[in-house]
Amino acid sequence: MTRTCAYLFPGQGSQYVGMGRKLYDASPAAHAVFEQSDAILGTFLSRLCFEGPAEQLNDTSNTQPAIFVVSVAALRALEERGGDSAAYVAGHSMGEFSALAAAGALSFEDGLRLVRERGRLMKEAGERGPGGMAAVIGLETESLEAICVEAREQSGEYVGVANDNCPGQVVISGAFGPLERAMELARERGARKVVRLAVSIAAHSPLMGEAAAEFRAILNATTFRELVVPLVANATAGPLTAPDDIRDALGRQLTSPVRWAESVRWMIGQGVGRFVEVGPGKVLTGLLRRIDRGVERLTTAQAVARGV
Repeated sequence: MTRTCAYLFPGQGSQYVGMGRKLYDASPAAHAVFEQSDAILGTFLSRLCFEGPAEQLNDTSNTQPAIFVVSVAALRALEERGGDSAAYVAGHSMGEFSALAAAGALSFEDGLRLVRERGRLMKEAGERGPGGMAAVIGLETESLEAICVEAREQSGEYVGVANDNCPGQVVISGAFGPLERAMELARERGARKVVRLAVSIAAHSPLMGEAAAEFRAILNATTFRELVVPLVANATAGPLTAPDDIRDALGRQLTSPVRWAESVRWMIGQGVGRFVEVGPGKVLTGLLRRIDRGVERLTTAQAVARGV
């Protein structure tokens, strides 16, 4: 029996040198996406994806359009192979833009332009107000929220939960001082592992406030169409289809937490039994395993190979 399917699109952190090369070589539809992106941007983004260097690929202003392009190329390769239609789409942070392109809300050109501007604005915000992020393993969200409140009160600066990824894996984000204090408190209170992420921005926090305000103006000038399938949004953990609701959710996303575990559970509650990670890597497939082992989880490579 065919299971109800949802497509999940990864965000920043899933990039790696060489991503998309197999799709480019094997799929005419994917090949065309890379060619189109290079023509739109006037740069060889495809070469950066395939050959690096890693330092340049990991620059936020490059990472976001690179992941968007690889994700759309993966989607076109799946469509070329006659893969399952999705009942829902969702994207982790920047991955929401890939999801919106898949749902018909955004043209490829508009989506690429938006993620390029988003990456630029976030990088500039990080330069104006430096901060960072850290992954905490082994503490529940409520405990970590209390730790962040304590660190904020001690420092007078912001740190808070940025990504509720899956049970026992939460990412915090904020200014360097309170972030370090929250990491210290998490270790003292039983976290199995606390790791600073290799980013110089405090994404999904109030430190992105100026970037979010500028980005809202860009969103307001962008044409969004009614979605063909619902987007389960990071900011709401529920389905959206109307263009105005999408704009609002994307505007809130830069400063509000990614409610990922809640979003996945909502889709499972609607009968989704198969999730396909559409894009580079297998980060979201790994998170799914921690959220619900009973659902089917496929990476792009697995889905293309099986034609599902």
